[in-house]
Amino acid sequence: MFGDDFLARQRVLVITPHADDETYGCAGTIARIKSLGGEVYVVLATAADLRHFGADDAGNKVKLVSRGTRMGEFEAVMRLLKVDDWDVLLADPEAHLALDVVPRKQLVGLVESKGRLSIDRIEPTMILIPAPSYNQDHEALYRACVTATRPGVPGERHLVPFVLAYDNTSLFWSFDHERFRPNWFVDISRFLDVKIQAMRLHASQVRPPIYHGSPEGLEMATMLRGREVSVEAAEGFAVLRALV
Repeated sequence: MFGDDFLARQRVLVITPHADDETYGCAGTIARIKSLGGEVYVVLATAADLRHFGADDAGNKVKLVSRGTRMGEFEAVMRLLKVDDWDVLLADPEAHLALDVVPRKQLVGLVESKGRLSIDRIEPTMILIPAPSYNQDHEALYRACVTATRPGVPGERHLVPFVLAYDNTSLFWSFDHERFRPNWFVDISRFLDVKIQAMRLHASQVRPPIYHGSPEGLEMATMLRGREVSVEAAEGFAVLRALV
């Protein structure tokens, strides 16, 4: 039931807190769905200039990555994955890494109806949202998306049949009761190379192989997910709703 025929019929809305979270969590699934003729739309919550850990050309341990750089990388990934359209939810740079102080009502409204690629406008059959974590943006966006996908009176608002939370290589760094436990897997064995290529396109975020979020670390993590269900490579999701 959930093989190629199922995936080919999906109109998917992906909500990503930052440029690269979509790649960590579901780039292979996006690539597989697009290869089958399905639709995929991606909404990036925020992007802004940011100083973060990472060696620069001068050997400093902290580097500045501009919004323009991140957006250029993100656009390249969207082209690689052949998504149908993408958009940025919040243009205000002050919201970057501060979604926890943006009123939830505002976030919900944008995801639900006011954004250019909102649920009301796209009417997705499936929505992929970030799993909650210690990252304040992921946590805030997850809760806003759960609210935005709540059931309503039939005919008054679109009900998304499949609501799934996607993985991230950093989710091992959580309290035990908050650990990510996927219960739905997508075999991306034929698309693992696309996923890793997408990660490398986020060039400003690429780290040495020892780092869990490096392309090498991501490949190992994706192959480990695959071994959990006896395939070469897989992406794991937590099912929040499955209406059939």
